[in-house]
Amino acid sequence: MNRNDHNPELREAPLDDCIGLLELSSVARGVEVADAVLWQARVEMLFATPVQPGKYVLLFSGSVQDVRAAAARGSEVSAGDLVDQLVIPQIHEQVVPMLRRRGGVVNGELDAIGLVETTTVASTVIAADQALKTATVDLLDLRIANGLGGKSFFTLTGEVSDVRSAVAAGARTAQERGLLARDVVIPRPHPELVAHL
Repeated sequence: MNRNDHNPELREAPLDDCIGLLELSSVARGVEVADAVLWQARVEMLFATPVQPGKYVLLFSGSVQDVRAAAARGSEVSAGDLVDQLVIPQIHEQVVPMLRRRGGVVNGELDAIGLVETTTVASTVIAADQALKTATVDLLDLRIANGLGGKSFFTLTGEVSDVRSAVAAGARTAQERGLLARDVVIPRPHPELVAHL
């Protein structure tokens, strides 16, 4: 089993300038919102799917203006079912391959690993993006909702000081949204642990 089998299937579409994500507490409302988003602006739907526990997540790409318009319309249509949302004008290059279930190969010993766990999909994507933009680290894994009771997390590696900085930035981003579950930095992880990341 690939470590990212829990992520929804991301379409093989090229990304434009910006991504948007809406996370809803209702599957039925999620489908309605996905339709509204597609009618509102020229966006490419990368995935729109139910996730655990009974939530619905849609991720779309387009120009900054189109994604913002689509996200605003989706937020409006979602009414009280909106759990979380994001618009990121320039997503870090390591995030999308992880959503597509590629990358994250662990070879050899690692200087440090860091994990940030959040209570929503959107908060994990935002936190991962911020962490990667803060320090020189590599994303090992990014898992969203399925098989996690609706929570999401990412794992990264690099030198201890960089991992500490990146995790602090990602955790702060999630905490500011009130959606941080836990963050941890492990310097010099045991070689046997590395095989299970």
